[in-house]
Amino acid sequence: MLNLLVVSTWWPYPPDNGSRLRAYHLLQELSKQCRITLIGFGDPSGEAHIEPLRAYCDRVEAIRPTRRTEGGHGVRGLLSPVPRHYVQTESATMRSRLAELVASHDAALGLQIDAARYLVDHRDLPRVFEEVEVTMLREQFTSARGPARLRYGMTWWKFSRFIRSVVDAFDLATVVSAEEREQLRQIGCDVDRVAIVPNGVEAAGTLPPADRADRLIYPGSVMYAANLDAVRYFVCDILPLIRRVRPGVSFWVTGATDGVDVSDLAVPGVTFTGRLPDVRPAIAGSAACVVPLRVGGGTRLKVLEAMAIGTPVVSTPKGIEGLDVAPERHVIVAESPQAFATQVLRVMDDPTLVARLTRDARQLVNERYAWGPIGEALAGVIADAVRHQAARR
Repeated sequence: MLNLLVVSTWWPYPPDNGSRLRAYHLLQELSKQCRITLIGFGDPSGEAHIEPLRAYCDRVEAIRPTRRTEGGHGVRGLLSPVPRHYVQTESATMRSRLAELVASHDAALGLQIDAARYLVDHRDLPRVFEEVEVTMLREQFTSARGPARLRYGMTWWKFSRFIRSVVDAFDLATVVSAEEREQLRQIGCDVDRVAIVPNGVEAAGTLPPADRADRLIYPGSVMYAANLDAVRYFVCDILPLIRRVRPGVSFWVTGATDGVDVSDLAVPGVTFTGRLPDVRPAIAGSAACVVPLRVGGGTRLKVLEAMAIGTPVVSTPKGIEGLDVAPERHVIVAESPQAFATQVLRVMDDPTLVARLTRDARQLVNERYAWGPIGEALAGVIADAVRHQAARR
């Protein structure tokens, strides 16, 4: 079996957000073919978060993250090829420990850019940069106006060059969608070395049918800017239109709110639940999962999860970007506030439509988005990286 070193800068347990869900399930699948060493930033004494990962990893190491510094400011920071955030969060302990570990491993996997940067210099080890994502920052640049546009433009210029340098340093990289791959092509990356490994979801049909409340749900932490924008859009522009017809409709937003002021959105009938031990019963008991995303990249775990559970999804086109779903067959799609409200009400009033949507959506999830085949695909990318390294030598 391959000795695989997996590097993360966030702890992949509990699997309570998109990044952790992906990492957790991919570790499960890769453990069937690899002996895994996981090293990531976390609390070394936090056994409740460490112990569950030992079921899939031969070795698990948590390193305390360094405190954010104020480095990277001024002219020196501006001229540095490394964006300020990565200068301020640099961990000498992580670099030192990786230098000790690489010799005993056959390949390495860096989870997202924060972790991948620590593997850039280990060119003798086959490496895969897992889940490259650039869409969010690029959208901030293209949507900004006035002085902010110049600031975001400079940020995007530096970040895109940095991403390209990291991707070029790896044997192979992965993205979750064709759209994300195209973004990398546009900034000059060699996309022949970028594989699409989509997001997935646990097997459908694990929950019994639920009595649906007169409630809508958005399962996503507002700590992520794209989610906060989606929730604000829904509460301010769409929900009032729905309540003109159905005054009793409520709206739940699940996930962490740490450090985010949502007081202006916590209006009557809108509930921020915080982290739930298991979000699936809340989704199953909702009339619809609404996904009014307007910005952001990647593929949408929240959409796949609702489809697997059997809750109908009403989404903007952005919310299903990167998913191989058909409007009116697997999901309902609308963009303007009035159209979105109309489609939500349609779903709430038409049980025949809901039955058809949920049946076809579950079938698609089982056929295309199960974690087993997705894990196999990533294992194939890692094997290709090993072959690529051998051929180069």
